[in-house]
Amino acid sequence: MSSASSPSPVPLDLPFVRHTLANGLDVIVHEDRHVPIVAVNVWYHVGSKDERPGRTGFAHLFEHLMFEGSAHYDRGYFPPLQQAGALVNGSTNTDRTNYWEVVPTSALDRALWMESDRMGYLLPALTRARFQTQQAVVLNERRQNYENRPYGLVTMALAEALFPPGHPYSWTTIGSADDIRAMQLDEVQEFFRTYYHPANASLVLAGDIGAAEGIALAERYFGDLPPGPVPQPVTADASFQDERRLYLEDRVELPRIYMAWHTPAIYTGGDAEADVLAGLLAGSKASRLYRALVYEQRVALDVSAFQNSRELGSFFLLAATAAPGRLLADLAAAVDLEVARLAAEGPSPGELARVTAQVEAQFVYRLQTNGGFGGKADQLNAYNVFTGDPAFFAADFARFQAVTASSIRMAASTCLAPDARMLLSVVPRDRAALALDGSERVTPS
Repeated sequence: MSSASSPSPVPLDLPFVRHTLANGLDVIVHEDRHVPIVAVNVWYHVGSKDERPGRTGFAHLFEHLMFEGSAHYDRGYFPPLQQAGALVNGSTNTDRTNYWEVVPTSALDRALWMESDRMGYLLPALTRARFQTQQAVVLNERRQNYENRPYGLVTMALAEALFPPGHPYSWTTIGSADDIRAMQLDEVQEFFRTYYHPANASLVLAGDIGAAEGIALAERYFGDLPPGPVPQPVTADASFQDERRLYLEDRVELPRIYMAWHTPAIYTGGDAEADVLAGLLAGSKASRLYRALVYEQRVALDVSAFQNSRELGSFFLLAATAAPGRLLADLAAAVDLEVARLAAEGPSPGELARVTAQVEAQFVYRLQTNGGFGGKADQLNAYNVFTGDPAFFAADFARFQAVTASSIRMAASTCLAPDARMLLSVVPRDRAALALDGSERVTPS
């Protein structure tokens, strides 16, 4: 058993105790006695990147199946926890799947029993009928959230354009419609056996519970589950050697431009600078691009930017919707001008102070809640799964404190180089002429 507490250059503290069970399950306990609730947070180190071409959508499918019942509670997962006053949710992305509950202390045993039962005994309850029902649910979700939503196909177009065929990030988390339809029950069961077990999981208990009690409860409910095989790490690279111009016709009223660059992986050198770059360029109405494109030049209705930090490699995405009567070429030129200025001059002291203050506020906000998406339990699991160190909180914050005007200039000139990016024009159907010159049509699958 090891104990650690994250020292920090600001008054931030996230003490915890970590213990690994014999079956490989990491158990992390953070004690916070302010209110009588406990956050239960389970991360499985599996996402859509662990799938393969022709067999996509498995990880997201399990986000649905894991709420449908297990061998010893073969019914919907939400009612018994919600009846006890719990909040319950889960999510899947390219790199991980998480499930969490925030429960009154008196309902902690119930939550742990149910989490352990679906970790160890989901497959006996996974009938063909249940599997086929959730297949249909996922296909309907795909239609609603991607195929029939304005600009909804962009996520698929970006994945296919940013990453070469076969790259683990070249498909969306929800998977392709053809792959979802082609899934077979035995393949789904094998995917579960490979990834959803203690040796590929991390459990955090945060709140009204001490370390000794939390570890004992984890041993009681999870200790007898078999470890399962340790999955092999996934590795892949992607980069641009030139500028790619693409266009997508969609059921939209106004053209929109997306600019994307490959950037460093999560928590690695340059990732923090890319985050700050996003804030400087389009993080608020006081940002450079919002001020220039929306207020001053009035060529755009909106503009946004963010660093999509991922385990194998990240990408920086900037998007702007053209104002009525304005051309995407106007937006692209205005963006290029502001990025070039930032690369040449760097941010002003006031700009950098404003964005770093926003970053610090986000770190403080994470300490305000034990559970849910982005709370302390979720953050401890993120650090444990991606860095192997739940005490990475201080080092994570230090990355942003180390950002300077000089490092921002370097990031703007290297990460956002105009000759190593992808430009995607999204235009109304039958209006291909509105795309940037030289764009090639794409049709996402």
